[in-house]
Amino acid sequence: MMFIFVMLGLLLCKELAGSSAVTTVFVQKGKDLHLDVNKPVVLGERTVFRWAVNDVKNVVRLFLDNDTSINPSYKGRVEFSVQNHSLLLKNVQHSDSGDYTAVITGDKNQHVAEYKVIIQDPVSPVQLSVNSVSNSTESCSLTVTCSTEDSLISSTFRCDTKTCNQEGGEQSEVTTSGSSLRVYLFNDFIICNHSNQVSWTRDTKDIWHRCSLTTGSQSISLCLVKTVVFSVGLIIMVSAVISVHLMERLKKQE
Repeated sequence: MMFIFVMLGLLLCKELAGSSAVTTVFVQKGKDLHLDVNKPVVLGERTVFRWAVNDVKNVVRLFLDNDTSINPSYKGRVEFSVQNHSLLLKNVQHSDSGDYTAVITGDKNQHVAEYKVIIQDPVSPVQLSVNSVSNSTESCSLTVTCSTEDSLISSTFRCDTKTCNQEGGEQSEVTTSGSSLRVYLFNDFIICNHSNQVSWTRDTKDIWHRCSLTTGSQSISLCLVKTVVFSVGLIIMVSAVISVHLMERLKKQE
């Protein structure tokens, strides 16, 4: 019997947790925030629908007769739909971050949507720099630095005649501004990526352009082959011109 009560209690807690689930939304500073309700909104005689921030500041209120009241501090930045009760907040700033709730207020409050809104700046540009390159006829090693205005990562890549690998695998770290800085190898390109939940910047380098394994004897052999091919072609062309010229002179003498 005790087991049954425990199970019922767990199910009840799960349902209550699900009913108050909060959705996290990231928005880039200067962009627009759009929020929808998750349940139908039905107003009675003594009920009011409202979008509120941190449960203390109303953004907009809707009454039974479809009359709306927008907080003066949001004038010109808020669009509210009477039909689907969605909220549009324009040109968001860091001060707009907070907990947004859609509530039917009456004898008993009913939450029909809950959001945790986080406003972020776009990430700063990123730069991928090649610090050193060591080449031989069979292998290549290069060290790079992936950097932003407040953070950097260094990593080493090694290549043979067929493949390239990154020492220690992909390198990443969280910057002081909370964004992610990563450097990794993808399809023969070294990728330096700076990102957060609302934006990203990237810089790339072609690893084979930096790691040339056709040095030494390989390069000499290739150059020799090209020289021979060019010389043979030139000899054939000159011989053909001389032959035509001689034939024309013989014809004139006849």
